Amino acid sequence: MSLRQSYQFARRELRGGVRGFRIFIACLALGVMAIAAVGSVRSAINAGLERESAALLGGDAEVELTYRFANDTEIAWMDNIATTVSETVDFRSMLVVDRETPERGLTQVLAVDDAYPLIGSVQLEPEIPLDQALAGSNGRPGLIVEQILADRLAIGVGDIVKLGTQEFYLSAILAKYPDNAGGGFGLGPRTIVLTDSLANSGLLADGTLMETQYRLLLHDGTDLDALEAEADEKFRDTGMRWTDSRNGARGVERFVDRLGSFLVLIGLSGLAVGGVGVSAAVRSYLSRKTATIATFKSLGATQRTIFQTYFIQIGILSIIGITIGVIAGATIPVLFAPIIAANLPIPAEFAIYPAPLVEAAIYGALTAAIFTLWPLAKSEQVRAAALFRGSFDDIDSQPSRGYLIVIFGLVVLLVGLSAWFTDAFLLTIWTAGGICFALSLLVISAWLIRKTAGRLRKTVRNRPAFRLALASISAQGGETTSVVLSLGLGLAVLAGVGQIDGNLRNAISDELPSVAPSYFFVDIQPDQIDGFRARLETDTSVTDYESAPMLRGIITRINGQPASEVSDHWVVRGDRGITYGDQSPDGTTVTQGEWWPTGYNGPPQISFAAEEATEMGLVLGDELTVNILGRDITATITSFREVDFSNAGMGFVMTMNPAALAGAPHSWISTVYANQDAEAQLLRDLAGTYPNITAIRVRDAIDQVMTVVAGIASATRYGALATLVTGFLVLIGAAASGERSRAYEAAILKTAGAERSMILSSFALRSALMGLAAGVVALCAGIAGGWAVTHFVMDASFTPIWSNAALIVLAGTVVNLVAGLIFAARPLSVKPARLLRANE
Repeated sequence: MSLRQSYQFARRELRGGVRGFRIFIACLALGVMAIAAVGSVRSAINAGLERESAALLGGDAEVELTYRFANDTEIAWMDNIATTVSETVDFRSMLVVDRETPERGLTQVLAVDDAYPLIGSVQLEPEIPLDQALAGSNGRPGLIVEQILADRLAIGVGDIVKLGTQEFYLSAILAKYPDNAGGGFGLGPRTIVLTDSLANSGLLADGTLMETQYRLLLHDGTDLDALEAEADEKFRDTGMRWTDSRNGARGVERFVDRLGSFLVLIGLSGLAVGGVGVSAAVRSYLSRKTATIATFKSLGATQRTIFQTYFIQIGILSIIGITIGVIAGATIPVLFAPIIAANLPIPAEFAIYPAPLVEAAIYGALTAAIFTLWPLAKSEQVRAAALFRGSFDDIDSQPSRGYLIVIFGLVVLLVGLSAWFTDAFLLTIWTAGGICFALSLLVISAWLIRKTAGRLRKTVRNRPAFRLALASISAQGGETTSVVLSLGLGLAVLAGVGQIDGNLRNAISDELPSVAPSYFFVDIQPDQIDGFRARLETDTSVTDYESAPMLRGIITRINGQPASEVSDHWVVRGDRGITYGDQSPDGTTVTQGEWWPTGYNGPPQISFAAEEATEMGLVLGDELTVNILGRDITATITSFREVDFSNAGMGFVMTMNPAALAGAPHSWISTVYANQDAEAQLLRDLAGTYPNITAIRVRDAIDQVMTVVAGIASATRYGALATLVTGFLVLIGAAASGERSRAYEAAILKTAGAERSMILSSFALRSALMGLAAGVVALCAGIAGGWAVTHFVMDASFTPIWSNAALIVLAGTVVNLVAGLIFAARPLSVKPARLLRANE
C-alpha cells in the first residue's frame, strides 16, 4: 500500500474527533507556548535595545576611559570624526545633608557638560530645562537626584546638599534620563551635576575611581566598522574602550540573552514532561486500536502501512498542538505588553517575531517525534490474533534497533539545535544530561515504588482500602510510572531551583555578613591614608581593617598578542583593580613562583591570582601588558597566589612590585570591620574629616544583590511552574485514561459488597501515596541537582532547605490527589450489572 492510502486511512480514523488526544495536544501546546513566549519577550527586548541603542549609549558612539580624562591626541581625533562630543564622568560619592546629625547617602554621580544629552532628553520634576536646573540658585550650582535618594535623605527641591566640600542647590527630582540602561550595576541612586561645578569639591583628584565617557555624534554615512578598526589601531594600548550604537547596551543584551536561554532550557524540561504525556496518550490510543490494527493485518496491510497510518494521525495532531502553542506564545506577550513593559527597566518593542516561534515549533516537533516513536513502533508488533485475544500492553515494550537509532538521532538533533539556538553549549549539555538523568532516575524509582508497594500489600491486614491502593500502585501497566515521571520531573525542577535560590540567599545574607567588612572606603588620597589609619587604630569598636593602594588597568596584551584574542575570560573583558606591595600581604599563600625581594627595582613583575590564571592558561614567565592611565606597563608573571573573592574582603587579581607603578596617580581603598552599633558614628567621623572619601556599606550592597537574585529566581520559578502545570495535565490524562479500569474495579468491589466510602478511600489513598512517592523522589533529585550547581558552578557550601523540601512533598501529594479525585465520580456511580454485562 502507498503513503497516499495510509493518509486516507488516517484521515478516516480522525473523523471520530480528537477524544483521548486533548491532553496530548495540551501538553505540546503548553510546552511550545512557554518557549515561544520566552523567546518572543527576549526578541522584543533585543529589538527595543537595538532601536534605542544610540539613546541608551548617549550618542552614535562612545569612548570610555578609566581613571583619567582624554589627552590632547585623543580629543583631537574625536573632534575630527564627530560633529559633536559630550564628556561625562561617572563615579560614586556621598551626598551629605547638614543637620544636627549630618546624614549621608551613597550616590552614583554623573557629571556632565553643556552638550549633555546628545540624544533624548532628561525628564525632571518640576518640568524645567536641564541647563536651568544645573545652573543652580543663590550662588550655588544646581544638582538633581533620583526620587529614591531624596526619600532616603528626606530632602526636596530647594534644599542645600553637599558633594565633597561643595554645596549644591537641589533644583529638581530626576524622573528619567536617556542613557540609564547602559551603565551597568550601580550601588547608589543617580545624581547629575555639571562637571565644572565639581571643581572645588575635591572629588575629581588624581586617582579617583571614575570612568570618563565621550559620547559622539558622527557624520552621516560614517562606516562604523572602519571607525572601530581605526580606534583599535590608534588607541589599542591606551586603555580606550570603543562602543557604538550597534551594541549600545551590550551588557544588558548579554544578560537578557543568557537569562532567556536559561528559561528556554527550563521550557525544554517542560516539554520533556509533556513528552511523557504525549507518549502515554499515544500508548492509550493505540491500546484502544488493537482490534483495528489486527483487522488491518487480517486484510493484508503491511507493518509499514500500519505505522504510516498512525504516524500520520499523530503528526497531524502534533501540528495542531504545536500551532496552538506557537499562536499562544506569539500573542500572549503582545496582549500583555503594557504590563510587561511597565515592569522592565529597559525598552522593549513587542511584535510578532518569527525566529523564536520557528525555534519553539522545531522543539515541539522533535519532542513529539521522540516520544511518539516508541509507542508507535509497537503497533507493528500487533498480530492478527490480537483481534480475538491479547492486548497492546502485552507486547514487548522494546522497539526494534532501527527505531532506537532514529530516536537517539532525534535526541542528538534536539540537543544540538538547542545549543545552537541558545548559544550556550555547556549549559545545554548539562541541562540535557540533567533531564536524561532525572528521567532515568524517575523510571527506576517508579519500578522500585511498584515493587515496594507489592511487598507491602502482602503485609497489610484488616485495611482493605489501603491494601487495594497498594495493589493498584504495584500493578503492571498501571499509572505509577506516568505519575512519577510527569509529576516528579516538574517537582524536581522546582525543588532544584528552590534549593539553589535558598543556598545562594543564605550565602549572601547569613554567612557573608558574619565575615564581611562593615564598609568599603574608596578614593582615600595618599596624603590622607596615615590619618585614616590612625582613626581606625584608636577606635575600640573597630575589630579589624585592611588598606591597600589601588589603581585600575586593562590587560591589553598577553605575550605580545592582543588579550581579547588570547582569552575571553572576565579578567580581560574590562578594567581590573591593581595594587602594589613590597611584601606578600598577610594571609596570602603563594602557590607557585616567588615574591620579589623588598626594594626590588628591576623589570616589572606581577603576581597573579592562581585560579584565574589557570582558567586563562597563564604560566610563570608569561608577559602581561597592562594599560594604566594611558601608559603601558609590561610585566612578567613571577608568582601565582590564592585570592579569595567570596568573603567580601580585599582581593586583587594582579599585584605588582612598587617600582613598576612609581609616580602613577592613585588612591587607597580600605575595608573596615566594626561592631554594628558603632558603624554609624564611624562613618560620621571619617566622612566628616575626609569629605572626598566614599563609603560603601556592605549590607546595602548585599541588599542590591539580593534584589537581583530574587528577580532571577522568580523568573526561573515561573518557568518551573510551567513544567509543573504540564505535569499536572499529564496526570489528568493518566487519570482519564485509567477511568475505565477504575470503573471496572469499582464494579467488582461493589459486587463483592464494598461500600462507596471504602472504594473512594482506596482511590484517594492510591493517588496520595503515588503523589507522596513522586514528591520524595523529586525532592531527592532536586537536592542532588541543587547541590551539584551550588558546589561545582557556584563553588559554595550547600545545606538542604527543608522548608522548601516540605512544600515539594506536600505539593506532590496534593496535586496527584486532586488529579485522581477529579475522575473518581464516574467509577463510583457505575452500575455493576450493566458494566459487567458489557464486558462479558
